[in-house]
Amino acid sequence: MTTADVRPATTDDIGEISRIQFSTWHTAYRDALGAAVDALDPQEVSASWAEAVAHPDTDVYVAVEGSATVGFCVVGIAPEPEVAAADGTLPDDASRTGWVATLLVEPRWGRRGHGGRLLGTAAAGLRRRGAERGIAWVVQSDSASLSFYRGVGWNPDGTVRTLDTGERTIKELRLTGSLNLRLEHPEQSALDRS
Repeated sequence: MTTADVRPATTDDIGEISRIQFSTWHTAYRDALGAAVDALDPQEVSASWAEAVAHPDTDVYVAVEGSATVGFCVVGIAPEPEVAAADGTLPDDASRTGWVATLLVEPRWGRRGHGGRLLGTAAAGLRRRGAERGIAWVVQSDSASLSFYRGVGWNPDGTVRTLDTGERTIKELRLTGSLNLRLEHPEQSALDRS
């Protein structure tokens, strides 16, 4: 039996993180993103992941199974625009709110608990940074991701945003919940793509 684990990303992981983003967006998000998926520039994507891995305010984790990198998660303290209400006001705990900027597991590695392990590890890292709750934006039509976050007690907070891909618009819901996660059976996690 192979071992599954989550660890902090290094610069050596940038190629695999980029590959997973391309693979997941092409497989799981083509309908939502349309031509924007094909417009991804591999060099730009790799450069942005190199910046994220090196940035002191961002934690990037990778999920591995055996020798394969199967997913990744990017978190940090939420920037004000991510945690603000629709009218721009900030909640009292804005400086103590963690943000799951990205959580992706390559679809072929789904339903093996990697999403739960990534979120559990990320939540612990956010608590070490002083965060007391977390937020994540999820595409409204992504039922698997919504189910996953609801399964760990994160629910929509009523804030919705619309993103324009140039071809279509995408509605995202902001979810929020505790960073004290109890992932009793992560191997049965509902999400392994987000």
